Amino acid sequence: MRAELVLYSTWGCHLCEQAEQLLLQADLTQPFKVVDIVEDEQAFERYRVMIPVLRSGDNELCWPFDAAQLVTWLKEVS
Repeated sequence: MRAELVLYSTWGCHLCEQAEQLLLQADLTQPFKVVDIVEDEQAFERYRVMIPVLRSGDNELCWPFDAAQLVTWLKEVS
């Protein structure tokens, strides 16, 4: 079973919006979930200075990344 794909983000973060747009434009074979770190204490502690961060299982892709890097990472973690 494939790990859940999560984008750690927060409201008003333009970099997070860019990362979400890259995900929406990618040819994903699975849905992704956006988690606002302000609403998740553990995520806030871990990612507060790193967002946006994309996570699948134990694998993380930290910003900055572009469409090509995203596609490569998605292939590696699937």
